[in-house]
Formats: sequence, structure tokens, C-alpha cells
Amino acid sequence: MTVATQPEIKPARQSTARPEEVRIALIGNPNSGKTSLFNQLTGLNQKVGNFPGVTVDKKSGYTQLTPSIRAEIIDLPGSYSLYPKSMDERVITDLLYDSQARHFPDLVVVTADASNLKRNLLLFTQLADLQLPVVLALNMVDVAEQEGVKIDVEALQRELGVPVIPMNARKGIGMAALKIVVTQQLSAADKTFYTVPADLQPLVESIKTRFGLSNDYLALQYAHLYKSLKFLNEEDIAWLGEQLEQAGFKSNARQAQETIARYTRINELLLDAVRVEKADKDEKFSNRLDQILTHKVFGYLIFFGILFLIFQAIFAWASYPMDLIDASIAALNSLIQENFEGPLINLLTEGVIAGLGGVLIFIPQIAILFAFIAILEETGYMARVTFMMDKVMRKFGLNGKSVVPLISGVACAVPAVMSARTIENWKDRMITIFVTPLMSCSARIPVYTVLIALVVPDTYYFGFMNLQGLVLMGLYLIGFLAAIFSALLLKVILKARERSYFIMEFPTYKMPRWKNVGLTIVEKVKAFVFEAGKVIVAVSIILWVLASYGPGDSFERAEQQALTEARAEGLTELQTENRIASHQLESSYAGVIGHVIEPVIRPLGYDWKIGIALLTSFAAREVFVGTMSTIYSIGEEENVTTIKEKLLSEKDANGDPFFTPARSFSLMIFYLFAMQCVSTLAVVRRETKSWTWPAAQLVYMSGLAYVMAYITYQVFS
Repeated sequence: MTVATQPEIKPARQSTARPEEVRIALIGNPNSGKTSLFNQLTGLNQKVGNFPGVTVDKKSGYTQLTPSIRAEIIDLPGSYSLYPKSMDERVITDLLYDSQARHFPDLVVVTADASNLKRNLLLFTQLADLQLPVVLALNMVDVAEQEGVKIDVEALQRELGVPVIPMNARKGIGMAALKIVVTQQLSAADKTFYTVPADLQPLVESIKTRFGLSNDYLALQYAHLYKSLKFLNEEDIAWLGEQLEQAGFKSNARQAQETIARYTRINELLLDAVRVEKADKDEKFSNRLDQILTHKVFGYLIFFGILFLIFQAIFAWASYPMDLIDASIAALNSLIQENFEGPLINLLTEGVIAGLGGVLIFIPQIAILFAFIAILEETGYMARVTFMMDKVMRKFGLNGKSVVPLISGVACAVPAVMSARTIENWKDRMITIFVTPLMSCSARIPVYTVLIALVVPDTYYFGFMNLQGLVLMGLYLIGFLAAIFSALLLKVILKARERSYFIMEFPTYKMPRWKNVGLTIVEKVKAFVFEAGKVIVAVSIILWVLASYGPGDSFERAEQQALTEARAEGLTELQTENRIASHQLESSYAGVIGHVIEPVIRPLGYDWKIGIALLTSFAAREVFVGTMSTIYSIGEEENVTTIKEKLLSEKDANGDPFFTPARSFSLMIFYLFAMQCVSTLAVVRRETKSWTWPAAQLVYMSGLAYVMAYITYQVFS
């Protein structure tokens, strides 16, 4: 590729000064390297919010272009054109077509895959015709070089009329040049790539007059997309509808004509700028590898082998750092209790620290899970997984695009439900949203792992196959089966007969960009700790108060009863104190609440203490472990320090271990099926615009969890 010299940048117009802060929008085709560029520019200075008035995530960050110029970078959803096919893509048009929008950019950077420039330039030409200041980031020049694609950057820049920056965003090559260019006061492209047909000019002129527009192509976009543009009011939409009807405007036909015209123009401008010297794509490494990784037999075996490795690693690799964190929390609690005393100290140690310990201990496992997910996405393998699983999904009535939310649900149900926006078919989208929470998310890992550690031996088969890891993998597979069979049931109920299609572009295989992997791990762990931590601290404080105080004189009567029993049984001083604490806990507000719901959950093998944990964990599943840790911290014996020891030391009425295999497996199954996450219900309500779907989810999943937990308890008892 002829990129040895950086082409001279000649912006169409420069002003005397640049604002101290600029807003730059990143846009590009899927798999064009936009995320890598965003991560290179922003690093850890990223945040995720929502665009005003819509539920689509807005990922933004900041970068220092020069000592005096700071830029806000907005990462827009990947799209092939300005004609949106999903809810995510509509954000682009809402933002770029409304100059009064809060986040309207000063500049647009378009990322383009240099090895597939023809397809990527369709979106670029549309943006350029909107007369927006545009810079073309010619990404993945190394891949283009390997494929024999030679690009004359200076010639391409002349043809496009905008700055073109060759770069490799994964390795940070070209970043300095890009930063220099975007600090200049750039004006719109001086080229036009599509001319509005003459027969549409009267319609375009009336739209320009009505809305005070100066750009023909923008007015034409109003005609195409007026029903989905959020910033238009009902009167404007009605007026546009009348104008289009009078003009006999056929949007789909006009879009097709425009696309053909644009590709004709793109072919012309690429003739002098791009030369392909080698096009034997069948021999490419990625295609040869796909013959194995997407094989109809070996592909699935390899995929399940990777899953096996992930779940083995979650236990085997995370055990040492988890033990260290657990021991450190216990040591901190002991240090505080030995040197201080009083109600506030009890609140700190038995409430706040005990609850947080139930979150911090799982950082290694969460980090390992997201590390694997990030690596699979970075290498390009995740796209192959969705392709293979699509063949399975269709037999159960799910859209091929449903695979992405289901796989994302392994991390968190909230973004997974939101990712279902890419599914155009309404029924397929509703079914996907309904069943996605059945996939075991990362918030369930604390529940699974602590219960598995209690009742499943830490034994190995063949020297590498960990039994605990196998059980964890089994739970995830059960969740997947529950999701697809529930989808099949819902398909029958809704009588979904519409035909849907699954289209996905395979990116080439690449080595993971370890900076991106690291950023993903830090971002996800930070979100897990701080979001769960806020809930758990609040719940732990409330729990401690409920468990440390009781109605009326119940505590005094409980103490007297415990003293009477202790004298009759001849207990030691320490045993007497523990007996008092146990009686007072049962007489506390928490005990009262637990006893009220105990008859309902007793058939599942649960007692009133677990009942409290079930209620509190409705805020977030991972709160279960923190709740149990907090409850068992009240009146614990002095040698009981870690979470596992607290649960192991719990006895039933006969003095036997309370957490038997039957009870523990019943709890695991309950949490596998139960809809115990307020955030998921809220996002389902937001995505479906109705309380019917989240209410149906809550009833269905709670009922399924109860029945399956009951069966499990009876089988293992």
C-alpha cells in the first residue's frame, strides 16, 4: 500500500481559532475497527449513558488532542448506511439530522476497512452529501496489504475531497496524524456523490422551505425517515406524510435507486485510487480456519471445548486470588473487632464489610469470564459462534439474530435485552427478550460458586477435569436449554409464522488487542463491584438493623429464654452468648419476616434465613451471598471467619449440616430459573413499552423456578 508519505491535509476552510472542547462522532460499518479506534482515543476515560429520549446506549469518552484542545468522542452504533434497519441505528439519524441536538458533533470521523473499501464508502458518501465536516480513517491497512490491495492515499483524498488518514487502530498506528487533522477547522467535503433526481426537486424544495434546510440530501432524508425521526413533532410528520402522498414518493424504490447510483460513483472514483494485485481469497488464513471452526460437527465440538475451558478456569485459576480476598476480608473484620466495640462497629463489620465481602471475593471469577468473552470477540470467533448457533436457534422459532442477545446474556441480561433491538421482526424480538434472562448471567456466579464449593468435591478426573467446573458448566447448559424450549413454547402461543433472516459479516481472524481486552475486564469488573456494591451496602445496613433489633420486648424475652436453656444445659459462657444471639436473631424483625414466608418455601428445603436472602436478592442476584454472609455474621462463633466457613457451620434442628447437597442444588436451580433482578424487569419494560411482558416474565420464571427447585430437592433428598 502506498502510504509511506502522509498526504498533505488541505481543509476547505480554516478559521482563526478552534474551541477549547470539540465533539467528534465516530461512525463506521460493523467490524471496521471503530471500537479499537474509540479505545485508542479514550482509554479508560469512557462512560456509558443514554441518548436523550431513547433507550439506546451512548458510549462516550474524552481525549486530549493538544494541550489546549480536549475532545469528547461519541461512539455511534455500527451501520452500513444512513437508512436504519434497527433501533440502534436510528440514533445516528436522530443525532446527525438535527443540528439543534444536544450531542450534535463538530466533526465526524468515518472508519473504513481498507481491505473492503467499496462497501465502506457507501456510508461515507452519504455523510459527505449531508455537508458535514468529515475525516476518513482508513483503517486496517495491514490487512489490505496482506490481501494485495494497493491504495493511493493521495489520489483517494483528491477524489473524496476530505482528509484521509491511513491507520491501524488496533496497534495505534496513525493516531498522531488523526489527532492533528481533527484539531483543524475543517469544513464539509467539496465533492457531491449523489444528485437528487430532478423529479424530486419540487418535493425537496418544499421540505427545505418548511424546515429551514439548506442541503438537498438532508431534505431527501427527511422524506425517507420522517416517521422515525424523534425530533419531529406530530404536525411536521403529518405534513410530510401529505406531501409524500401527493408526490407519489416510494421510499424503498428510491433507496434502491440511490444505492445503485452511489456504488456506480464509488466504482468510478476507486479506479485510479485502488489496485488489487492478489485476490485469491479462498486461500486466506481465515477461510481455511473457518473450514474447521465452523464445521457442522467439529465446529460444535470445538465450541463446547472452549466453554469447558472457560468454566474450568473460573474455578481452577480463580481459587487462589479468591481465597486471598476472602482471608483478607476476614482478617480486616477480626482486626476491627479486636480493637473497637459498639453498635457502629458491629454495623461496620457484620453489615457493611460482611456484605461487601460477598461481592469482592468474586472479582477473579468475573474477570476471567469477561477476559474470555473479550478474547473471543477480539479474535473474530464470536461471530462464528453466532453463525453456528443460528442453525440450532431456527428449529426453536428464534430469529438468527437472537443468538447475539442470548450469548450476551451470559454476561448480563440488561445489555443483552437491549441488543435485541437489531431484530426487526416484532414477534421474534419479543420472544428473544422474554427468554434471554434464563441465560445464566455473571451475577449468578457468586450464588453458583459458593454453593458448589459447599457440596461438590474439589476433585479432578484425568488430571485436568475439575468436577466443580463441570457442575458450573452444566448449570449454564440447563439455562440455555430452558431458554430455547421456552422460546419454542412462546412461539406456539404467539403463532409466530413470519420468515426471518440472519445476515452477519465474518471479520477476519486477528490476534486479540490486549489493551482492548484489559479495558473490557476493568470496565466490567468496575461496573460489577460498584453497581452491585451500592445495592449490597444499602441492603446489608438494612439487614443488620432488621437482624439486630426486634419488635417490643422480644429481644429481652429471647435473652431470658436463652439464659434459661443455657443454665439447664450447663453451657459455657461462649456457648451461652451464641445461644442468646441465635434466639435474638430469630426474634428480630428479620426473623419475623423470614418466618412469615417460611411456610411457602419450606417444601423447597429452605428456612426463614434463606427466605430473607431470597427477598433481598430480588434487587440483584449477587446480593444473596452478601445477605447470607450478613445474617450468619450475627452471633457467629469466634473461629468462623470466611463466607464458606459461615455457611458450613450452619446446622439444622438435628445438629446436622444445613447446606446439604439437596438443599444446595435446589437453591442453584431456583436461582437459575428465577427472575430476581429488578434492573432486568425495568429494561424489559423500557424495551417493550408495556408492563405485560415483564409481569409475564416474573410470573413464568418464578413459577418455573419454584417447581424445578421442588423437584430437585425431592430427587436429592
